Amino acid sequence: MRMIDDFAKAYLHEDLRWARRSILAKVEGLSEYDRRRPLTRTGTNLLGLVKHLTVSEARYLGDVLGRPFPQSVPRFDDPHFANRDSLWVTEQESYAEVIDGYQRACRHADATIDALPIDAACSVPWWPQPDAKLFNVMVHVLTETNRHAGHADILREQIDGAVGAGTPTASALDEAGWAAHRSKVEEAARAAGSLS
Repeated sequence: MRMIDDFAKAYLHEDLRWARRSILAKVEGLSEYDRRRPLTRTGTNLLGLVKHLTVSEARYLGDVLGRPFPQSVPRFDDPHFANRDSLWVTEQESYAEVIDGYQRACRHADATIDALPIDAACSVPWWPQPDAKLFNVMVHVLTETNRHAGHADILREQIDGAVGAGTPTASALDEAGWAAHRSKVEEAARAAGSLS
């Protein structure tokens, strides 16, 4: 049984590392404004996603597992905590500070993952079923990171058209090719809409 546990832990950990690299790549090569500007009605922005994931890494793969992150980050169980407050970056917070904070939280999380067996017990008081294991927490953080990586993909595409996982690249199609593709998708949507 230990062999499958080790395999599962290593597999999840490598996927998490990949998702982290993808998130960081989405903020590279942009102006300060483009990294921070709100691109949705609710203010979602690239650097804010990184800041938010710092809290997730530090709390879930630190505090929850009895390995507190040494720097101060918001607490989910604080009655004054509002998730939206961790999703944007003030003008006083530098890009380098936000990235460094995320990388430090990830290194701390990596040390926690390395130190504990995948079945290490923990409690997540704000979950409906608070009794959990490192496995559950790793899956949660991986899911959260991938979810926000998807958001970052869309935000980055809105900014400069760069697409793809990892380091964003110019699109394989030119503007005319994408316009033709979008037209085909629109036509299919309208046709399906007329059927209902």
